[in-house]
Amino acid sequence: MDAAARRRRRDRHGRGLRGPLSPPGLPLTRSRAQVFDEMVLDAVEHLERRWEDQLRGLEVAVEDVPPTDAPPQSPDPVPLGRAFPSTGALAARIVVYRRPLETRALDRRDLADLVQDVVTEQVAELLGLSPEAVDPGYGLAGED
Repeated sequence: MDAAARRRRRDRHGRGLRGPLSPPGLPLTRSRAQVFDEMVLDAVEHLERRWEDQLRGLEVAVEDVPPTDAPPQSPDPVPLGRAFPSTGALAARIVVYRRPLETRALDRRDLADLVQDVVTEQVAELLGLSPEAVDPGYGLAGED
């Protein structure tokens, strides 16, 4: 084996190639976007346990930022999420905006609570109910 082939397989100390610190799939290798997507899915699953029939066919999407031409649905100038009722062949849809939520959260647990509240608010809007009726724990996650 020549020196060039040996260098490609081993580092300068002869200990082997440097590789990832953890195998793919472990929490260390998940991006912030992947973690956020999982939080949204957990929030939807939490509500589906109670509202399975009403949420059948609901589409949920995550976008990084809201579009600039989106009309504000709340007094907050930057929307955290939007609900689109079903129209014709299009199913009802919820869009959650990742970056505005991440900037408001203090830590990962606070972000998960915010995501749960935003998803609850959007489902409540689609169902024509108050958020408290959709999820009795709405707004209480940060209180101890």
